[in-house]
Amino acid sequence: MATFTYTARTPQGELKTAQIDAANRDEVVAQLRRQRLNVVKIDEAPSQKKKLGSIKGRDIVIFTRQFSTMINAGLPLVQALDILAKQSENPALKEVTKAVVFDVESGHTVADALRKHPKAFDDLYVNMVAAGEAGGILDTILMRLAVFKEKNDALVRKVKGAMIYPGVILSVAVIAIVVLLIFVIPTFANMFASVGLPLPLPTRIVIGASGALKSYWWAILGVIGISVYSLKNYYKTSNGQLAIDRLLLKAPVLGDVLRKSAVSRFTRTLGTLIGSGVSILDGLEITAKTAGNRVISDAIMESRSSIAGGETISAPLAKSQVFPPMVISMIAVGEQTGGLDEMLSKIADFYDEEVDAAVGGLLALMEPLMIVFLGVVVGGMVVAMYLPIFDMVNAVQ
Repeated sequence: MATFTYTARTPQGELKTAQIDAANRDEVVAQLRRQRLNVVKIDEAPSQKKKLGSIKGRDIVIFTRQFSTMINAGLPLVQALDILAKQSENPALKEVTKAVVFDVESGHTVADALRKHPKAFDDLYVNMVAAGEAGGILDTILMRLAVFKEKNDALVRKVKGAMIYPGVILSVAVIAIVVLLIFVIPTFANMFASVGLPLPLPTRIVIGASGALKSYWWAILGVIGISVYSLKNYYKTSNGQLAIDRLLLKAPVLGDVLRKSAVSRFTRTLGTLIGSGVSILDGLEITAKTAGNRVISDAIMESRSSIAGGETISAPLAKSQVFPPMVISMIAVGEQTGGLDEMLSKIADFYDEEVDAAVGGLLALMEPLMIVFLGVVVGGMVVAMYLPIFDMVNAVQ
């Protein structure tokens, strides 16, 4: 049993707020209806709320596709949502959908009901649903949303996938270096100390690094921790976020991947919103929030101000020097011809392929660089420790 707080209206029209124990929200509704009360709001008591897991993008895609299919088949909104709630395999999404069902039954629009759950349904999702409801094309809008979500998730996976290989190699390199410095190098250092031969400079450097790591590992970890913490806090500031995002876009190879993926996300998001009936001003504001890079977000918001002042989108985008000339030209043509949403979709499709090529180029470059890095660092340490042995052999001869 759980405790719920409810607000309901009596037959005389008075509002009543109280708590009730029930197995679930549906049972609360049933009990209140038996008391001839019209339900206004039901919330689970804070102390009783369950800790539910996260809702993944793939869960939302499946939810959206199924919702679209049922609406297209003629099922009423409440019935379709109720079916989705019952068949959802994700406990968190199941609870969210049940809450949406309750709100829709209470007279809210689907968009308003979804807006109460921003962790599951972002601004883009809610605004497109609102446009679909207003235009009577909710099933079409939901299908567009599902396609958009799938392509956007694929884009994110490509960029994250490009980072996995370098991250794994770097982790292996760090572990190998730490093991050598803590366990292997001291053995050689003791052997050299017992012989008493003068050590070459590379050997002294490696032995010094080993001693520093063994004696001051806590200080090194502290410096790393403070640095990471400071960097995170700096990124939370407006100037810090802008500086780091600008630096990332200027990074060799990686910057090209991030720039192309950002262009693809921007054009596909804005094209989907405009094509779904969302106003250009609202579309630009939503797109700016989902840009993923402060430099690009600022450029989009400048475009919004330009549009609000009666000018074009393309001029501020060109001024930002973030978007390639081809993108600016195609957007300008789309504005002039009145087919901006179609032009943006074409740009997004093109840049999806460009992201694939850029990711492939990044991986092709990173592989030999990582191998060389491993060889130089680990191999250099090994050679440095064998140099005194060669001197000892020469001295014996």
